[in-house]
Amino acid sequence: MSESLRDPVMMFFAGIGIPIFAAMNAQLGARLGSPAIAAAILTSVACAAALTYKVFFEQGDGFANIFAQPWYLFLGGVLFAFYIVSITTIAPRFGVGNAVFVVLLGQMVAAALIDQFGLFGAVQNQITALRGLGIAMMIGGLFVIQLA
Repeated sequence: MSESLRDPVMMFFAGIGIPIFAAMNAQLGARLGSPAIAAAILTSVACAAALTYKVFFEQGDGFANIFAQPWYLFLGGVLFAFYIVSITTIAPRFGVGNAVFVVLLGQMVAAALIDQFGLFGAVQNQITALRGLGIAMMIGGLFVIQLA
C-alpha cells in the first residue's frame, strides 16, 4: 500500500477504534464501579502497547531527549486522561454515540484552530471559504447523523 493511501486508511481505523474503546471502557468502568480505575487500566495497557511498538518498530533511543522538551507538551497526557475518564464516566448514561458526537464537534473546532494558526508545530492550513464550508458541512453531517 502506498504511503499516500496508508496514512488515511490508518487514521480511518483509528477513528473506528475510538467509539469501540469508549464503549468497552465504559462497560469496564461500570463493572468495576469506578470510571477512574477503568481509565487507569486503559492507559496502562496503552502505555504497554506503545512501548511494545517502540521496541519492535522504531529505531533509535527516543528516550534520550525527554527532559529537554518544553513542559507544556506533556500536558497532552493530562488531556488524554481527561478524555478517557470523561468518556468512561459519561458514555454509559449519555450513550456512546452521543458522547462521540460531541467529542467529534470539539475535535473539528480544535483541529481547525490548530491548523489555522499552526499551533504546537502543526502544518499551517488557513481556513479558506471552501475549507470553512467543508468543516461546516462535516459538523452539519454530525448533527444529521444524531437526528436519524
